Amino acid sequence: MYKRILIPTDGSDVAEAAVDHALDLAEKYDAEVHALYVVDIDSVNFSLGTEQVDRLKQGRFDEMGELKEQADEATGVVAESGAERGIDVVEHVSGGRPHKLISDYAENHGIDLIVMGSHGRGGVRRALLGSVTERTLRSTHVPVLVVDYIDED
Repeated sequence: MYKRILIPTDGSDVAEAAVDHALDLAEKYDAEVHALYVVDIDSVNFSLGTEQVDRLKQGRFDEMGELKEQADEATGVVAESGAERGIDVVEHVSGGRPHKLISDYAENHGIDLIVMGSHGRGGVRRALLGSVTERTLRSTHVPVLVVDYIDED
């Protein structure tokens, strides 16, 4: 049923909530897993200079120091969890608008399922804040499994 599963991650607890679900499905269907970290160009535009943003757009993350470390750590969590289960994970880092790049990555890599975490917000809060998960749902034809993150605090 599923041959390739995509886990978009930013390293947050919300994103990591989806990892176990995705890996369970990958085990069951002997699927390939892809971990994607997207540097949101819009949110880093204010803190980085034009030259650094251009590097991100060109995919030159090795020159980005701390940002590259965050990306490697986020996809590394997925890869390590996969390795514990005997599942190889393809790690990828990209820069741009998260929902657009998630959708494009899914289309370009033959992804059968996207597994994402969500805060599970509703109503006005959701409308005001927007959501990468919601935007992804609207921008792809690939099925999306949304895993609600429940804060244990």
